[in-house]
Amino acid sequence: MARSEPGTPGSLRQWPLLVVLTGVLCGLGVALLGRDTWRLGCLIIGGALAVGAVERLALPEREAGLLQVRGRIFDIMVMAFTGAGIIALAIAVPNGR
Repeated sequence: MARSEPGTPGSLRQWPLLVVLTGVLCGLGVALLGRDTWRLGCLIIGGALAVGAVERLALPEREAGLLQVRGRIFDIMVMAFTGAGIIALAIAVPNGR
């Protein structure tokens, strides 16, 4: 497998993963800002994973990059269920004292 040089179209294959990782890191950053921001951080993380599932669904195999781990359906289901689970837990967990 040949490596792509920076600046060539092949080097842009990893943008879908970078979008998801950026969202997850932003969510972690927000969650760690204080005691009352964890819920928003979890919503951002769940949303980023849902975006990853949509990207994996919409992009062809060749452009999915490292979002392509197993089969298309498996990848989509894992990211969608994980994102939905994190969002559901962030909404369902009651506020602390």
